[in-house]
Amino acid sequence: MQTINDFTFDQALEYYGNSVSALVIADEKADTYRALVRRGVFQDVLSESGTYTEMVHRLWFHRYDDGRKITDTYNVFIPNMSKFNGKYSKRIKLLVDDIPHSVQMSILPVDDSGRYLFLLDELDASLHEEEAETENKVSSIQNNIYVFTMAFDLTSDTTSSVALTEISDEPLNYQLKYSEWRNTIVNMIPEDEQKLFLKRSDPDYLRSHFKPGDVDSFDIQMVNLDGIYQWVKLIFSRMDTTNENDYRFVYMVQNIHEATISMKATLKHYEELASTDTLTAVFNHGRIETELRNAIEQHKKDNLPAGLMILDIDHFKTVNDRYGHAVGDKTLSHLAEVVKNALAGKNAAVGRWGGEEFAVVIYSEDKDSLMNTAEMLRSSIEAASFDVVGSITCSIGAAELCTDDLPEPWFARADKALYTAKSTGRNKVCYE
Repeated sequence: MQTINDFTFDQALEYYGNSVSALVIADEKADTYRALVRRGVFQDVLSESGTYTEMVHRLWFHRYDDGRKITDTYNVFIPNMSKFNGKYSKRIKLLVDDIPHSVQMSILPVDDSGRYLFLLDELDASLHEEEAETENKVSSIQNNIYVFTMAFDLTSDTTSSVALTEISDEPLNYQLKYSEWRNTIVNMIPEDEQKLFLKRSDPDYLRSHFKPGDVDSFDIQMVNLDGIYQWVKLIFSRMDTTNENDYRFVYMVQNIHEATISMKATLKHYEELASTDTLTAVFNHGRIETELRNAIEQHKKDNLPAGLMILDIDHFKTVNDRYGHAVGDKTLSHLAEVVKNALAGKNAAVGRWGGEEFAVVIYSEDKDSLMNTAEMLRSSIEAASFDVVGSITCSIGAAELCTDDLPEPWFARADKALYTAKSTGRNKVCYE
């Protein structure tokens, strides 16, 4: 029987070569690799040979079984993740045929010319199941999920301890200056928010705004590995040291997308409640005042025309007196629907000004188009059939927005035109 003293180095190499899942020689500078051994899952994951960039992509970002890849935006980081100054080891996860696999990866530099030996060994399935169960428990306990963490030093302009949790909880091999990282990551942020990111991540800003131990954050959108913009919280924390000239920071990205979307939906709901007339479901008095100011600001900025229509139901008091206020309320609600349907397709804000009086701010219409729209609206109301009361008519006053107008004089002109329409026969449109 052979003892451990009889076991030779060549036998150890033979045993390892017969048991390892994959053994790959790679050349980073030539961008090539060749698989010396491929067993198990690696028969599907790796080809016998190919480009080194593609191999790194598959090992670090092999997240889907249908061939999808990470968004091109993230590919810029791959060259910085594929250089190794010394031995490197990490746990990676692969998904093949919808089955997750845990793999221990060790990388050994062959020489100083950028050639590496990759040793890849699939771990026991039961160990993966235990890891997955632990991760699920941790995720269920933690309310804050950090999708990216990194340390950086402004003095040496370096980054370290980079971890992207969508890939692995372990730090990545990531050799990039902070200044280079900052100028690259900005492309993953929507254009209208890039200025904010560049300001808050600027080294001079961080030096002047953070004392040792200070923490600050801001919310922004950032593209994820799938190319989808997600709401995240960017957190900067200066390390608490006794050296005032020590500018080392920790940077974290917290996924707040679901919470932000939920909050925005709630705010939108309450915004609509605050802007809506409860009876007719069109805008209320306050919101129409806001629309008047918005139209004026747009006119100042882009010189776009706008019009205002005020309409009043003719003889509405008779409806209430004859049929009761319940029928009157239904008539007002139905009228609001008729007005909205008639103006469908136009950039118009419809609101109830008060009582039986409605106001419409209509954007991008000059006097002629405003009068045509007002006449179309008047005839639509006259042709509509209302429960109980049968039919009603409306008088409409219209006024185009003038240069240097304020809301009050603009509204006063439309109100004066409405008075003219009602005092000269009703069921007509007048302009002031």
